[in-house]
Amino acid sequence: MSHQGSEAIAGHNDVAVALYSLAAAVVRRMPRDISLTAAATLYALERHGPQRLTRLAALEGVTQPSMTALVTKLERSGLAQRRADPTDRRGVLVALTGAGERYVHERRQAGAGGLARLIDELPADQTRSLRDALPALQAVAVLDHRRTETTSRLTLTARGALG
Repeated sequence: MSHQGSEAIAGHNDVAVALYSLAAAVVRRMPRDISLTAAATLYALERHGPQRLTRLAALEGVTQPSMTALVTKLERSGLAQRRADPTDRRGVLVALTGAGERYVHERRQAGAGGLARLIDELPADQTRSLRDALPALQAVAVLDHRRTETTSRLTLTARGALG
């Protein structure tokens, strides 16, 4: 990982503020049928596959009792299910149901559709600029994904050491 000085980071501030504002706008436009934590948990299950409650709690930055209550709500709504962990009979994994997979897909498509309509209103040169920036935007998403993975592993390790 390269080290960037404070000047380089400050130079990226305008881009970061624009991306943050766009992310906030996306969140504001999301349906309010479930909480942001519930939606993030469903996306995590889609991205990572079935997970233990402790791992989901670490990924989403909530306590295990909070995640247990959330998973119970997701189960009742038919979006997630608990199943036995094939690698540890004492363990339980949380997984998306078919309805959960459809929900995540439809929610993502609806959000992307809203953004696509906004992009469609831009001049052609700005649309091209966004398209040209796609590899960099995807790389930022990958970096975030890796950091989230590392942070959740460290959280689980620290909890294990304390417990």
